[in-house]
Amino acid sequence: MREPITAEGFQKLKEELARLKTVERPAVIEAIAEARGHGDLSENAEYDAAKEKQGMIEGRIAEIEHKLAIAEIIDVSTLSGDKVTFGATVTLLDTDADKEVTYQIVGVDEADLNRGRISVRSPMARALIGKSVGEEVTLVAPGGTREFEIQDVAFQ
Repeated sequence: MREPITAEGFQKLKEELARLKTVERPAVIEAIAEARGHGDLSENAEYDAAKEKQGMIEGRIAEIEHKLAIAEIIDVSTLSGDKVTFGATVTLLDTDADKEVTYQIVGVDEADLNRGRISVRSPMARALIGKSVGEEVTLVAPGGTREFEIQDVAFQ
């Protein structure tokens, strides 16, 4: 199964993978070697901590490699149209609060609500996809039902 991701998100994953392989992995290997030099490994907290960190790094490397392998890179700058799709930046009017909010629909790993980026798998994105400017969207959230009206759809 392919997983959509923006070109920017794909690049960030590649950079994190490179950093893990060229900086983090060698540093933890060095820390393990240093901790081994302190003698008895059965009661060596430094060794245990370094081995645990190594496991976390190797797990993250495997996770990123898998994500890169199944990634379907979508260049948002080549998209257009008036319907909400992956990569769209959507301006909404929260009709309950009479306030505008803007979200970009991005890949799972790129989601960052503080930056207005929501996962394509989020309830909000699922409610928006396929809709057009002027349409109303009802979102059933844990805090209750919310109503939004789509004000603008852009691809940037």
